Amino acid sequence: MNKTPYRITTVCLGNICRSPMAEAVLRDRIEQAGLTNRVAVDSAGTGDWHIGHNADERALSTLSDHDYSLKSHRARQIDSTWMNGLDLIVVMDSSNYTNVEYMINNSDHSPELIMFRAFDPELSHLPMPHPDLDVPDPYYGSGDGFTTVLQMIERASDGLIAQLPQRLRTADSKDQ
Repeated sequence: MNKTPYRITTVCLGNICRSPMAEAVLRDRIEQAGLTNRVAVDSAGTGDWHIGHNADERALSTLSDHDYSLKSHRARQIDSTWMNGLDLIVVMDSSNYTNVEYMINNSDHSPELIMFRAFDPELSHLPMPHPDLDVPDPYYGSGDGFTTVLQMIERASDGLIAQLPQRLRTADSKDQ
């Protein structure tokens, strides 16, 4: 069995709304699946204007209202130097997909890149990047947008968790 955690990073634009919400939901699902010793999850943004900030209060409130926890989050920016330590990068929209794909192409490592909603079984047939796979950015909207985003993230998280045992077996076989 591989002793190195399988590393997942969720990515949105500023790392204060969608990706921290996805990080919190995935951590919860990973814990429920008994995989906390095998899988590490974090989040980042492609933009730099929120570096060091807490998650958006509306995101934190929505998570709390649905019994999720996001402890000590500080926004960070992903760049091509991150690629070596990652197994899977899940992005929230087509723009972030293009940005992270560029970063991967300019590094010596190739983590898997998937749009997060591609893990939603109802959307998994769509090619990437497809606009119907976008998780909309709730930043400029109302609180209801955060609830809608959370529901999208929950469905996609469940789909990812269903695939995780096979992904771990594949990672283990590569390390042997």
